[in-house]
Amino acid sequence: MRMVDLIEKKRDGHELTTEEMTFIIQGFTDGSLPDYQMSAWAMAVYFQGLTERECADLTMAMVQSGDQIDLSKIEGIKVDKHSTGGVGDTTTLVLGPLVASVGVPVAKMSGRGLGHTGGTVDKLEAVAGFHVEIENEQFIELVNKNKLAVIGQSGNLTPADKKLYALRDVTATVNSMGLIASSIMSKKIAAGADAIVLDVKTGAGAFMKTLEDSEALANAMVQIGNNVGRQTMAVISDMSQPLGFAIGNALEVKEAIDTLKGQGPEDLTELSLTLGSYMVYLAKKASSLDEARARLTQAIQDGSALETFRKFLIAQGGDGSVVDHPEKLPQASFVYELQAKESGYVSEIVADEIGTAAMLLGAGRATKESEIDLAVGLVLRKKIGDYVEQGESLVTIYSNVEDIKAVKEKLYNHISISKERVSKPTLIYKEIV
Repeated sequence: MRMVDLIEKKRDGHELTTEEMTFIIQGFTDGSLPDYQMSAWAMAVYFQGLTERECADLTMAMVQSGDQIDLSKIEGIKVDKHSTGGVGDTTTLVLGPLVASVGVPVAKMSGRGLGHTGGTVDKLEAVAGFHVEIENEQFIELVNKNKLAVIGQSGNLTPADKKLYALRDVTATVNSMGLIASSIMSKKIAAGADAIVLDVKTGAGAFMKTLEDSEALANAMVQIGNNVGRQTMAVISDMSQPLGFAIGNALEVKEAIDTLKGQGPEDLTELSLTLGSYMVYLAKKASSLDEARARLTQAIQDGSALETFRKFLIAQGGDGSVVDHPEKLPQASFVYELQAKESGYVSEIVADEIGTAAMLLGAGRATKESEIDLAVGLVLRKKIGDYVEQGESLVTIYSNVEDIKAVKEKLYNHISISKERVSKPTLIYKEIV
C-alpha cells in the first residue's frame, strides 16, 4: 500500500477502505508517513469530504492510536456529555451532580482550558483542596460509590488526533466537517463512554457560527457515534450571547451551586435539564425524556443534586462547605459596575468578545504557560431582550487590578442597546436523535 496512491484516490473523490484509513493513521502516528504526504491527504479530504463510513473508520483509527479508558468495572451505563465550547458554559459543573443524583454514573475525564476561562478542572480547583490526580482504581471506586468523579486527561489519549490537528492548524485544513467530527468523537469514544450526549453550540461565541454549520457538525457526530456502537444524541444550543450570567472560574462554580439549588439563570437551568434528560434516558434510568426531566427537577427541589455535589467535592479533597458558603471561593480584590450609557433594550452581547474581556482580567489562558486567576471574571446583569436604565449596571467586573480601562472598553464595544424592543434569542434550536 502506498500513501501517494491513497492521496490520489481521495483527491479524485473515491472512498477509502477501512484498511486504507487504518494504514494512513498508523503510519502518520508512528512517523513512517511524512508530514508533507499527510498534509496533501488532509487537503484532499478538505475538498472532497469524507463519507459516513470513512468518518467512522477515521475516528476508530484515531481511538486505537493510543490509550483507551476501560470503564467496564463501573456499574451501569456510562453516559458522557460533550460541549463544542462557548462562553460561560457551566453545564458540566451542573450536569455531573444533577444526573449522578438520580443514579447515572458520571465518569468524567476533563482537561484544563485555553481561552476565555479555564477548563472544568480549573474551575473545580477554585474549591480549596480539590484535585483530579487520582489513580484509575480510585476513580472507578468513587464513581461506583458516589456516581460521580473527575480525573485529569490521559496524556496518551488519541495521539493521532493531536498530531493531525497540529498539522491541520498550519495547513488551512481545520474547517473540514468530517475531520472536525472525527476529532471530537475520537476523544469521547477513547474515554470509555457507552453513550454520548452532544451540546453543539451555534452563534458568535461558538466554533460554528451559523446554524447550518452547527447542524451539519451535529449530524456528522451523531452518525459517527451510532456507527461505532455508541448511542449518540445531540442538542444544538445558542451561543450568540454567554450562557448564564457568570464568566470566570470561581464565579461559575458559584453559579453552578445556585443552579443546583434551583436559583440559577433560566437559560443555564433549561439547557442543563434538557441535556440531563437525554443522559438519564440513555442510561435507562427513565422510560421517557419527560420522566427523566421530572426526576432531575425533583433532585433539584429535594436537595439531592446539591448534596451529590458536596459529596463529590469532599471525595476528591475539596472543601464541601463552599456549597453552603460560596464566599469561601476565591474572591477578587476589586468589584466594578459597568453602567449603561443609555436606556433601552439590550440587543447584542457578542459572546466571544465578552469572553476575551474575561481573559484580559486573567480568567483564562492566552497560552499554555499562562497562570489563571480563579477569582476574577464577569457577571452579566442584563441579557439580550432585557430593558436597562441609563446608569444601571450591565456587567459586574471582578478584578485583582485597578486598571481595567481595556476591559471596560471591550465590553462597551460589544454590548449594544436599542431603543426598540428586542426579543430574547432561541436557546435550543434543534434536537438530533
